[in-house]
Amino acid sequence: MVGDQTAAGARVTVAVLTYRRPSQVAALVPLLLSQLDALETAVPGARGRLVVVDNDPAGSGRAAVERVVGGADRRLRCVVEPAPGISAARNRALDEAAPSDAVVFVDDDETPAAGWLTALVGAWRRYAAGAVAGPVVSVFAEEPDPWVRAGGFYDREHRAVTPTGRRLGSAATSNLLLDAATVRRLGLRFDPAFGLTGGEDSRFTAALTAAGAPLVWCREAVVTDHVPPERATRAYVLHRTTALADATARVRLLEHRGGLPRLLGRARVLATAACRAGLGVALWGRGRWREVVLRRAAVRDDARAHRHLARARGELLAAVDRHVQPYART
Repeated sequence: MVGDQTAAGARVTVAVLTYRRPSQVAALVPLLLSQLDALETAVPGARGRLVVVDNDPAGSGRAAVERVVGGADRRLRCVVEPAPGISAARNRALDEAAPSDAVVFVDDDETPAAGWLTALVGAWRRYAAGAVAGPVVSVFAEEPDPWVRAGGFYDREHRAVTPTGRRLGSAATSNLLLDAATVRRLGLRFDPAFGLTGGEDSRFTAALTAAGAPLVWCREAVVTDHVPPERATRAYVLHRTTALADATARVRLLEHRGGLPRLLGRARVLATAACRAGLGVALWGRGRWREVVLRRAAVRDDARAHRHLARARGELLAAVDRHVQPYART
């Protein structure tokens, strides 16, 4: 069973993690406090809190938030988690959120739409959900290279038409509500082994749904992801694609226990990588043919080809236990 979401007086903690983005998190905090105001108005008896977990040991994010908000709102708590890695910061957020009934994760480079938090909480109550995920819409700070846009590196077409209430197998924590009672009952934590690679959210939510807790979609709970120019380069999006594919395949592999099941799982991942690489090569070849024979631009084919090849590389790395570490500290 999940928690008692139908009861009045639900305690909801919004958690935002940050690492060396002081100006962004300082701008986000007032918006999140406004979301708490709206929730407390819309849901009788609801009580909201906001926790900022700064993963910078120097506390740059906490200092920036305190300069903007100070002690003006007692619902806000800022803490520093010195242990490096996204898993350590997320687990600290879970600990700081106790004894809330729901914990909501949002990223420090996102902006919630009006009614975002109220929509998430409404879906949680309506569907008696163990978790609720919502859409993330990426917006570029500057018009990117047409190659990047043509490749669809930030597209999320598979969620665009998903109806509210549809069950999912896993989800990212960039826009996610967790039923705290379910998390406690299942003893779930974010896996430290994924702290520097990412994928800790997929592993966590896959474990939650495997235990029978419903993870549902709420298309009305929208956040905007702001993509700066440095994250819209060809090199960055290809590296990001490889890292995401690596983490996703790694989560799938960990679902297999024992020698033979794990071996068969690796074989399937390798076969998927080979097929994906073949598709990438085919798209690249079609693009070259269009350019040489038809004298037509083939930006989309070229970008999609490289996207498939980057995903294949990530799956191959996962199969041989060599992992990309986008959260590694330098």
